Amino acid sequence: MSRKPSYKRIMLKLSGEALAGQQGYGIDPDIIMGIAKEIREVVDLGVQLSIVIGGGNIFRGLAASSAGMDRASADYMGMLATVMNSLALQDALEKAGVITRVQSAIEMQAIAEPYIRRRAVRHLEKGRVVIFGAGTGNPFFTTDTAASLRAIEIGADIILKATKVDGVYNADPAKDKNAVKYDQLSYLDVLKQGLEVMDSTATSLCMDNDLPILVFDLTTSGNIQRVVCGEQIGTVVKGE
Repeated sequence: MSRKPSYKRIMLKLSGEALAGQQGYGIDPDIIMGIAKEIREVVDLGVQLSIVIGGGNIFRGLAASSAGMDRASADYMGMLATVMNSLALQDALEKAGVITRVQSAIEMQAIAEPYIRRRAVRHLEKGRVVIFGAGTGNPFFTTDTAASLRAIEIGADIILKATKVDGVYNADPAKDKNAVKYDQLSYLDVLKQGLEVMDSTATSLCMDNDLPILVFDLTTSGNIQRVVCGEQIGTVVKGE
């Protein structure tokens, strides 16, 4: 049975930790190949897919700055970590038969294209997956904000935020067995309650540009395709 996608162009936000698997740091080859296969299934449906990956499996700028490192320097190091993850995912995707381009917000001619919005859109129109590396290129902004910004710039229909839990809860479900899962939230709910969807800058950007966010569980096989085909899983964040 061929499935029909509900979205034409999407932004997939992956955490760096997602690539680390059980080891907690670095890149687990089995995990990254599994993600690549799932992305291939989505691309085969004719969906235009862009990706932003965090760098937390290699280096966390915020953690380093809290340990005394200069925040701007720490953030630049974090951006370089996202480029390493982007190149690893590009390799896995191309092994899975998906043509992929990495665009970096910090120019690195030998390994990635510079970020040029019109070129990114052209790649998407040609069916290539575009991975945006190095965040926004500026310190003090998270990769969540980079995902929101790039999604808006390329005209994505939705941000799919892949996490380790099956949606947004009012408390940490790993610590509180009475935690309640939300099926739908407004941007203002997220901001007022300080819910861990995306940081406030990223959420505000989505709110101002009416870009929905869908938080779902990446650890369940096939979930990316389910979300893209409109199955009711995870938590949707959108306007009132």
